[in-house]
Amino acid sequence: MVEFALAAKSQEKAAGPPFYRAIRDECLLFEKAFALKLPLLLKGPTGCGKTRFVSHMAARLGLPLHTVACHDDLTAADLTGRYLLKGGETVWLDGPLTSAVRSGGVCYLDEIVEARKDVTVVLHPLTDDRRLLPLERTGETLRAPDDFMLVVSYNPGYQSLLKSLKPSTRQRFIAIDFDFPPPNIEAEIVAVESGLPVDRCRPLVQLASRLRALKGQDLEEEASTRLVAHCARLIAAGVKLELAVRTALIEPLSDDADVKQGLMHVAEAVLG
Repeated sequence: MVEFALAAKSQEKAAGPPFYRAIRDECLLFEKAFALKLPLLLKGPTGCGKTRFVSHMAARLGLPLHTVACHDDLTAADLTGRYLLKGGETVWLDGPLTSAVRSGGVCYLDEIVEARKDVTVVLHPLTDDRRLLPLERTGETLRAPDDFMLVVSYNPGYQSLLKSLKPSTRQRFIAIDFDFPPPNIEAEIVAVESGLPVDRCRPLVQLASRLRALKGQDLEEEASTRLVAHCARLIAAGVKLELAVRTALIEPLSDDADVKQGLMHVAEAVLG
């Protein structure tokens, strides 16, 4: 399993790719997948940085990035395109997948299992050696250029029997497994992300680790690195510790009053 760390600086504030700290060989694997024209699947919990990793690698390789946040209503037509009325005429409008295939770049489908089943059918010709995108409505069959790459992601821990990738689809991709970074590295990342001194970030990371251990018991989702960074930003902006923790690390994880009270007791025990 790849454990990784990232700390984000906006592209407006810093030149070059968004900051990303590789822990193992995920950057190398991405580069090789691009060079070999292999589709890539990223697996990992929510908020651990899969999207930032893709943004970093696309910028590092000098490729445009087309990102699609998948959801229950996302259809194949949303990806490929549709005819629309414009100025009294019917015109074809490319979807993000078609745009990426025409012009090159990385097409990133985030949380692919949330999309409708017809989406994966559209992807199949692009994920084998044909690298084709048939557009039935226009009668075109597009061949992906050398600088096109398909990347998809999902959270395995959030899957259900009704929302999972078929084995026949999974085996079309090479896959990288992500997880939250080790505590010492996560504290450094949160410090860079928030501007809060690293010694003040360590207890927040320790609290997040304790909360993650409750997944499957009181919590459906884990406390992400993103949430820890949000909490640290609030503290750095002058918000009191208890309020920052409640707002950024407790309230986003549960709506149940008893569960939230229990989580605050955990926070008090960790933070003192």
